[in-house]
Amino acid sequence: MAEKKKGWKELPLGGAIPGGGTSHAYVTGGWRTFRPVLDRKKCTNCMICWVFCPDSSVIFKDGKHQGFDLAHCKGCGICAEECPKKIQAITMVEETEFKNEGVCHAEG
Repeated sequence: MAEKKKGWKELPLGGAIPGGGTSHAYVTGGWRTFRPVLDRKKCTNCMICWVFCPDSSVIFKDGKHQGFDLAHCKGCGICAEECPKKIQAITMVEETEFKNEGVCHAEG
Protein backbone atom coordinates (compact mmCIF):
# COMPACT_ATOMS: atom_id res chain seq x y z
CA MET A 1 0.00 0.00 0.00
CA ALA A 2 1.37 3.39 -0.96
CA GLU A 3 2.24 5.84 1.78
CA LYS A 4 -0.07 8.80 1.89
CA LYS A 5 1.78 11.99 0.97
CA LYS A 6 1.37 15.16 2.97
CA GLY A 7 -0.79 17.90 1.61
CA TRP A 8 0.57 21.43 1.25
CA LYS A 9 -1.08 22.55 4.45
CA GLU A 10 0.79 19.85 6.40
CA LEU A 11 4.27 20.82 5.14
CA PRO A 12 6.45 23.06 7.33
CA LEU A 13 6.50 26.70 6.30
CA GLY A 14 9.71 27.37 4.36
CA GLY A 15 11.75 30.57 4.28
CA ALA A 16 9.84 32.00 7.19
CA ILE A 17 11.35 33.84 10.11
CA PRO A 18 9.53 32.51 13.15
CA GLY A 19 10.16 35.58 15.29
CA GLY A 20 12.34 38.58 15.94
CA GLY A 21 15.98 38.27 16.97
CA THR A 22 16.53 34.86 15.39
CA SER A 23 19.30 35.85 12.97
CA HIS A 24 22.00 35.36 15.62
CA ALA A 25 21.21 31.64 15.60
CA TYR A 26 22.32 31.33 11.98
CA VAL A 27 26.09 31.05 11.59
CA THR A 28 27.11 32.77 8.36
CA GLY A 29 30.88 32.97 8.88
CA GLY A 30 31.41 29.86 6.78
CA TRP A 31 30.66 31.89 3.63
CA ARG A 32 33.76 33.99 4.16
CA THR A 33 36.70 33.96 1.72
CA PHE A 34 38.66 36.67 3.53
CA ARG A 35 38.91 37.24 7.28
CA PRO A 36 39.48 40.62 8.93
CA VAL A 37 42.58 40.72 11.10
CA LEU A 38 43.08 43.57 13.56
CA ASP A 39 46.45 45.06 14.42
CA ARG A 40 45.80 46.24 17.97
CA LYS A 41 48.94 48.38 17.98
CA LYS A 42 47.59 50.47 15.12
CA CYS A 43 43.90 50.59 16.14
CA THR A 44 42.76 53.90 17.62
CA ASN A 45 39.32 52.52 18.62
CA CYS A 46 37.60 55.12 16.44
CA MET A 47 34.66 52.68 15.91
CA ILE A 48 34.31 53.53 12.21
CA CYS A 49 34.53 49.82 11.37
CA TRP A 50 31.79 49.13 13.91
CA VAL A 51 29.51 51.73 12.36
CA PHE A 52 29.88 50.39 8.83
CA CYS A 53 29.84 46.62 9.50
CA PRO A 54 26.63 45.28 7.90
CA ASP A 55 26.72 42.12 10.04
CA SER A 56 27.35 43.72 13.45
CA SER A 57 30.45 41.53 13.63
CA VAL A 58 32.85 44.11 15.04
CA ILE A 59 33.02 43.67 18.80
CA PHE A 60 33.64 46.67 21.04
CA LYS A 61 33.64 46.54 24.81
CA ASP A 62 34.28 49.51 27.07
CA GLY A 63 35.26 51.58 24.03
CA LYS A 64 37.96 49.11 22.97
CA HIS A 65 38.01 47.00 19.84
CA GLN A 66 37.84 43.37 21.01
CA GLY A 67 37.97 41.64 17.63
CA PHE A 68 35.41 40.21 15.26
CA ASP A 69 32.47 37.87 15.59
CA LEU A 70 33.77 35.39 13.04
CA ALA A 71 30.70 33.18 13.34
CA HIS A 72 28.72 35.93 11.62
CA CYS A 73 31.34 37.94 9.67
CA LYS A 74 30.93 37.25 5.95
CA GLY A 75 34.29 38.82 5.10
CA CYS A 76 32.95 41.66 2.99
CA GLY A 77 35.95 43.83 3.90
CA ILE A 78 33.96 46.99 4.57
CA CYS A 79 35.66 47.28 7.98
CA ALA A 80 39.12 47.26 6.35
CA GLU A 81 37.98 49.63 3.61
CA GLU A 82 36.53 52.13 6.10
CA CYS A 83 39.45 51.97 8.53
CA PRO A 84 41.20 55.35 8.13
CA LYS A 85 43.95 55.13 5.52
CA LYS A 86 46.50 56.70 7.88
CA ILE A 87 45.86 53.88 10.37
CA GLN A 88 44.99 50.74 8.36
CA ALA A 89 44.60 48.59 11.47
CA ILE A 90 42.45 46.00 9.69
CA THR A 91 43.67 43.81 6.89
CA MET A 92 41.76 41.13 5.04
CA VAL A 93 43.58 37.80 4.99
CA GLU A 94 42.56 34.85 2.86
CA GLU A 95 40.59 32.35 4.94
CA THR A 96 42.80 29.45 3.82
CA GLU A 97 45.55 30.93 6.01
CA PHE A 98 43.44 29.90 9.02
CA LYS A 99 42.24 26.50 7.77
CA ASN A 100 43.24 24.71 10.98
CA GLU A 101 41.34 27.15 13.19
CA GLY A 102 37.82 26.69 11.80
CA VAL A 103 35.11 29.24 12.45
CA CYS A 104 35.83 31.24 15.58
CA HIS A 105 33.59 33.48 17.61
CA ALA A 106 35.98 36.32 18.31
CA GLU A 107 39.44 37.20 17.19
CA GLY A 108 41.57 40.22 17.32
